[in-house]
Amino acid sequence: MTISVRKVAAAAALSAALTASLAGCGGSGTKDAGREARLGTPAASAPGAAAASQSPSPGAPGAPPAGAPGRAPMLAPGPNGLTPVFERAKQHTDKTVALTFDADMTSDQGPRAADGEHFDNPQLISTLRTLKVPSTIFMTGRWAEEYPDQAKAIGTDANFEIANHSYSHHAFKSPCYGLPALDGAAARADVDRAFDAFRRAGAVNTVPYFRFPGGCYDDPALRALSTAKVTAVQWDVVSGDAFAKDPDAVAEQVLAGVKPGSVVVMHCTRSAAPVTEEAIQKIVPELRKRGYRFVKVSELIGT
Repeated sequence: MTISVRKVAAAAALSAALTASLAGCGGSGTKDAGREARLGTPAASAPGAAAASQSPSPGAPGAPPAGAPGRAPMLAPGPNGLTPVFERAKQHTDKTVALTFDADMTSDQGPRAADGEHFDNPQLISTLRTLKVPSTIFMTGRWAEEYPDQAKAIGTDANFEIANHSYSHHAFKSPCYGLPALDGAAARADVDRAFDAFRRAGAVNTVPYFRFPGGCYDDPALRALSTAKVTAVQWDVVSGDAFAKDPDAVAEQVLAGVKPGSVVVMHCTRSAAPVTEEAIQKIVPELRKRGYRFVKVSELIGT
């Protein structure tokens, strides 16, 4: 696919304009100035058991349930035990890329779902299976409750891993694109509640990774989650699929941004991201043509 400068510029502008409309989910995110100093060390390169010591015990929030296919690699805690943050596999020469999809549903959107609004996107999941694209789904607990059969199907398919995107999709830092904010104790409980929802749905392939709603976090948010024993996962490529109407523009924005080790943020919600599945049909063949291999986030963190 030939990259159109005009379309990429238009898609970038669309992404910026619509980030606030999506309540910040999958936007550029907000971090404080100390973020770089807090980035953890990949488990594969950490000496000794520094990273492994953060892995939750079986049955704990974020731990793979019994029968899960192995424990996911994590980052070592940041300074003062803060939750570590992963954005991209730096110093990466392998042409690998992780496509991630936020399955968003807030705690108060049940009536909208009852009225027929689709927060799921089964066609997207089917296309990822058909194209054999390993993917990480960052799911809210409320989404898993609304679509338990789909959550179980995704969470028992070796092609996917389910990560935590909170239960309520409320903000862990304020302000955050108008999202209601949770305090430290409520934020910690929200993460546990999401993992519980995945287990109740029967999802097995869960990983101890967490994505902040809106990408918004600061030191207090990282401190609040430190006992949850999770690695926070952000991204370095914004797809611009939120409320987009042109799949070509979404595809071209992704193709323009991907580098070895990239994490791409997209969405698994038909009502908020209706052209994502079409964009994937363009993105996947082109990246493979360029020599890229698709991996889950767990593989990027583990390298």
